Amino acid sequence: MHFSVSIKILGVLLMVFSSAMIGPLLLALLEDDQTVRGFLWAFNITFFSGLCLWLPLKNVRHELRIRDGFLITSLFWTVLGLYGALPFALTEALQLTPTEAIFESISGLTTTGATVITGLDNLPKSILIYRQLLQWLGGIGIIVVAVAILPMLGIGGMQLYKAETPGPSKDTKLTPRITETAKALASVYLALTAACALAYYLAGMSGFDAVAHAFSTIAIGGFSTYDASMGHFDSDVILTISSVFMVIAAINFGLHFTAWRQGMSPNRKQRFFTAYARDSETKFFLSILFICIAVTVAYLMLTRTLEPGESVIHGMFQAISITTTTGFATQDFAAWPSFLPIMLLMASFMGGCVGSTGGGMKAMRVMLIYKQGVRELKQLVHPNAVIPLKVGRNRVEASVVSAVWSFFAVYTTCFIIIMLLLMATGLDFLTAFSAVAASLNNLGPGLGDVAANYGAINEVAKGLLCFTMLLGRLEVFTLLVLFTPAFWRL
Repeated sequence: MHFSVSIKILGVLLMVFSSAMIGPLLLALLEDDQTVRGFLWAFNITFFSGLCLWLPLKNVRHELRIRDGFLITSLFWTVLGLYGALPFALTEALQLTPTEAIFESISGLTTTGATVITGLDNLPKSILIYRQLLQWLGGIGIIVVAVAILPMLGIGGMQLYKAETPGPSKDTKLTPRITETAKALASVYLALTAACALAYYLAGMSGFDAVAHAFSTIAIGGFSTYDASMGHFDSDVILTISSVFMVIAAINFGLHFTAWRQGMSPNRKQRFFTAYARDSETKFFLSILFICIAVTVAYLMLTRTLEPGESVIHGMFQAISITTTTGFATQDFAAWPSFLPIMLLMASFMGGCVGSTGGGMKAMRVMLIYKQGVRELKQLVHPNAVIPLKVGRNRVEASVVSAVWSFFAVYTTCFIIIMLLLMATGLDFLTAFSAVAASLNNLGPGLGDVAANYGAINEVAKGLLCFTMLLGRLEVFTLLVLFTPAFWRL
């Protein structure tokens, strides 16, 4: 491995990340609030730390290997979580402990949406927009965006892209050059964010709220500028708009780009929708989502928990929000009757599609596990038959199925171990179970003591959940591989 290049890139990325504090700092100056000093110190510390890492190594040139990509990606998200916590820690009005500041920062960057802060309605706008901006940057993956500038440093970016991009189809490139791929993903991300913000604004949000909530909607993050989340606006139109964009953001961004590119050709509408109709993962994801919505709405009506009209809009919104791992809320879904809270929480294990900003195990993996189960049942009935496993018209190799099952086994093992550790810190079973599920799936809201806020749990539990959120964002293997002796052997 080339540690010097890894440190150099980390320095560059820290300097780039420091620019995320400039906007909130300028807003703090305009509003003349008490966060100016905190943002100023945070910007200087972050920028000059990056400069000190980069400057001595600026002339170092080495081609990155895949192990370098894993190291840089894991270091970057971890270090970014620490430096991103500075504005929270240095703002005295928040009164956060160092662990809580780091928790809030990592929750934002990993698009988890869990929070330890209360009284959002009264916080300065600079802090509020900074929280949203963290999620927006984390949503697309700041590594993928940074890939576009790495060629200027004389360093290829494919290793970073493979290490950070979620899902089993990591070798698929939308365009021949990785830089063009990063630009394509970024352009789709920016376009969807702008469209979402405009839709929110036209539906009645203020300009500030529209931009802030567009950031967290497209990032599938769930942070809001109000304690009541989306319920603050009391608008069915806003909830419908949010539902639509959450679904869009949970679908593969590469597929969005492909559909848009095909839509520019003759027979535009037909080609545009064909791209989605032919994608097996998208169809599977939408099918599971529709089932969750239908069950939620029907049960709310049957139990008369809400009025019929409210059951439809709130049931649909909450089912989409939890299943896609966004975490917005209009109702206290943890208080809904019977099995609904657990069902929605379990649906978050699927999360979004590969290449989306959603969390969870991804729909592609869940679909492959389901198809493998169906194939095994058929094999029992016809033991001598050769039954291939297919996704669409393509046959899935045995090595891919094995990798998916390995991921599922490690994901489940990590879940159980972390849940037991949380229970050892004093949390009850329901709180521990839901907190791990919400953190590992990058969902946010849980059940029990973490239904609305994570401020009530102990510091050790918060620290464990910080690690869990990183584990989920980096899809387990990227982070765990650093703990294997083989990784460090030269």
